[in-house]
Parts: sequence; C-alpha cells; structure tokens
Amino acid sequence: MADPEVRISFGEESADVEMQGDGRDVEVGETAAANGENGNDDERAGAEEGKTATRATFVDFLKSPAIELVIGSGSDQTVLTAHQALLVRSPFFASAIAESPIRRIELVDEDLDAVSCFLEYLYTGEYFPPKTSSGTLEADSAAPSIDETGEQLLKHARVYTLAEKLGISALQSLSHSKIHLVTSTALAEIVYARYVYSHTASTDITIRKPVASFWGQRSHVLRHETEGSFRDMCLEFPQFAFDVLSFVLDVEEKRERRREEGEGGKSARKRVRAER
Repeated sequence: MADPEVRISFGEESADVEMQGDGRDVEVGETAAANGENGNDDERAGAEEGKTATRATFVDFLKSPAIELVIGSGSDQTVLTAHQALLVRSPFFASAIAESPIRRIELVDEDLDAVSCFLEYLYTGEYFPPKTSSGTLEADSAAPSIDETGEQLLKHARVYTLAEKLGISALQSLSHSKIHLVTSTALAEIVYARYVYSHTASTDITIRKPVASFWGQRSHVLRHETEGSFRDMCLEFPQFAFDVLSFVLDVEEKRERRREEGEGGKSARKRVRAER
C-alpha cells in the first residue's frame, strides 16, 4: 500500500522461558535433625534465597519435545515440526499442548506459507522478506517489484490474521507494518481489501481503517482501473463501502471547518438554511 505506515502499539513478546523446579519441598529443622545432619536452618534458608533463576538458552529450546503441526488436508496436507518450548509462547498452542498428550496439532484451515512465516519468526524474530535498516523490505528475487495480483499483500495479511489467532501480538504488528511497504496496483489492492473485510472482525480498525483510507483518497481515480472490481467490492461488503464513504465525508467536514475558520467563522454554505 502506498499509504504511510500505520503502526500498532503492542508489547514485545518475551523470548525467555521460565524453567520450573521439580516441585519438591525441602524440609529443614526436624527432618534434618532426624537424619543427623548439622547446620543452621537460617543459613540454609539464606542459601536458598541466594539462588537465582537460570535463563533458558537456545539449546534448552531445542531440547524440548518436538510437536507435529499438520497443515491442510488430503493431498495438500503438510506436516511440520517445531519445539514445544517455542510454540508455548503462543496461548493457542500452549492451551492445545496442555489439553492433549498427543504431540500432534491439526491446522486444517491455515495457510502453509503463513504458518511457515510464524515458525520462522519464532526461531529468528523475523520472517522473509525482512525489513531493512532503511525501512524497506529486502528484495525478493522470486517476486516482481510491483505486486499486480495481490499475492505479496496477502502474504503479510495472512500472517496478520494467523498471528491474531495464535495470540502473538508482536508478529501481528510486524506483518501489518510490512503490508504498507509493498508497492502494488489498484487490482492488487482490491484483492487485499476483500481479504481484510472477509477475514477480520468489524472492530479491527487497525487493519481496516488504512484500507478505507486508501480507497477514500483514491477511489475517484482507482475505481476506473479496477474494471468493475471496486463496484463489486462495495456490493459484496457494504461495510467497506460505508467505511470509504465515512472517510470521504470526514475529510470534507474537516475541509469545511477549516474554510469557515479561515473566513472568520462565517459559513461557506451557498444555500440558506430554512428557519423553523
């Protein structure tokens, strides 16, 4: 999208995993006396308090059990594996793993590329194409420089909706920021808008508002380039049409207000209001 980037303010996801103890209570006092052990209880307590939690290393993640992720169904089914210690960063997977002893989770309706982007993010903190230091996306030799079909926009949109389902807000923020770095055509934008309005909640203004804004600013020009797709989109998703219209009316209202302020508060209306 050509609009300025709209950022989401989310907290950072922690990559640390707390290592739990074995849960055994160590008794001192009478138990120690019965065993004939010497020492001061206070010293033992102080020693226990002096212990610090061990930070989980990447090796600890790799030592955790492997979980099978089944994406798709039938001939399109693909099985991926990931380490449990990383997957449980997602509330969705943490709940699924806790509820079943079977280390196999089915994601029949999820997109394979979106899941692979999610896993890449879990292990590296990014997914391809990564953002560069200059605020652009790294060039992808397998993709055209201009998205004419909407596939590049959809790639990040699918990661966005998957991240929302899995409860990974930082990934949701990252994918949303990448959407605004894709150079695309009007037809690609219609494909993207249709996905947004069919796969996100009506209350998700984070992703819907920029779409309405984009078309509200350019619909008078771009609708001629979409070969009727803009009209079809408005008829298929009345909420999209309403959001675009609301944006246009809000802009006009602000323009009218500025015009009135520039004329010393006098109304610029040409028609006289009827008195009641």
